[in-house]
Amino acid sequence: MMRSMLFVPGNSAGMLLNADVHGADGLILDLEDAVAPGEKDAARRLVQGAVQTLGFPGATLIIRINPLGTPYVEEDIARMVPLKPHLLMPTKVASAEDVTAISTLVAQAEQKTGLPQNTVGLIPLLETAQGIEHALEIARSDPRVKALFLGAEDLSSDLQAVRSKEGAEIAYARGRIVMAARAAGIDVYDTPFTDVNDDDGLQQDAALARALGFTGKAAISPRHVAGINAAFTPSPGEISYAREVLAVIEEGERLGKGAVSLRGKMIDKPIVDRARKVLQTAVLLGLERGAL
Repeated sequence: MMRSMLFVPGNSAGMLLNADVHGADGLILDLEDAVAPGEKDAARRLVQGAVQTLGFPGATLIIRINPLGTPYVEEDIARMVPLKPHLLMPTKVASAEDVTAISTLVAQAEQKTGLPQNTVGLIPLLETAQGIEHALEIARSDPRVKALFLGAEDLSSDLQAVRSKEGAEIAYARGRIVMAARAAGIDVYDTPFTDVNDDDGLQQDAALARALGFTGKAAISPRHVAGINAAFTPSPGEISYAREVLAVIEEGERLGKGAVSLRGKMIDKPIVDRARKVLQTAVLLGLERGAL
């Protein structure tokens, strides 16, 4: 699972070399915004060399590609798919048709490289008003789509809104993208917190993202990775309470009780489902032993 995804400029050899030392669960090697038009091909070569040499074991490998309609996207896909990243991140995705077009290009690259179909998944970046309004269609558009990702900076510009730390201007978009992803049964990732020096703000923003239902959150700075990981990791208290919930349910079933309570509160199915999810996450992170 990915709690954190760290952006790494594809044109920076030094940052690529050290990309996997910061503890991020996922690495986003960026061929888009971080790379000037004249450096696109050089960035592709750097990313190819970094992946082939370093491999980045233990991290989910994501490559952010340029948008449809640019002169770069087809070459991005043709050169990146043979590296077998876990995910490509298409940008400025506005519709299901955009996903279909990208998926077709990826399929052609897989076939040319001799890779099995659907080797490479997609995590569409939704960063326009149209993309947010079409979030559910995008989420359900193709089996390659494994998650959605909110891009608030470009979205705020498209909305003609003022970007703030509090995020009131993206509240609707956050709710809409989480709802769409969960309805489609896929993961969903929150936009980065862009003030590198505001640790308290990062912690509050990450906690809010988790409370809203996001699977994890992206970071533009290695400094934010630890805070994001902490926010999306079940606390000892959460794990302990989840164990209690399942123990009470098991005892109630053994005694044939139709209803059970814990700490004066009735335990119903949503509470049990949340407890199981907490323990499942704890097992995936190595905090608990047991079957998933």
